[in-house]
Amino acid sequence: MFAAIAYVQLWISARFDERERGATAVEYGLMVGLIAVAVIGVVMTLGGQLEGLFDGVSDQLPAAPAGA
Repeated sequence: MFAAIAYVQLWISARFDERERGATAVEYGLMVGLIAVAVIGVVMTLGGQLEGLFDGVSDQLPAAPAGA
C-alpha cells in the first residue's frame, strides 16, 4: 500500500517537473523574441547614424598597402 502511494507521489512530482520545464522553455522563447524585436527596432532607428559613424571612421583610416 505504501509503495503504491509512494509511486503515485513520484509520478505526480515527475509530471509537475515536466510541466515546469515546458513553461520555462516557453518563457525563455518569449524573452528571446522580445529581445530580437528590441534589437531590430534599435538598429532600424539608429541604422543611418551608425552607418555615418562607420563611414567617418573608415575615411579617417589609412588605406592598407597592396598585398597585405
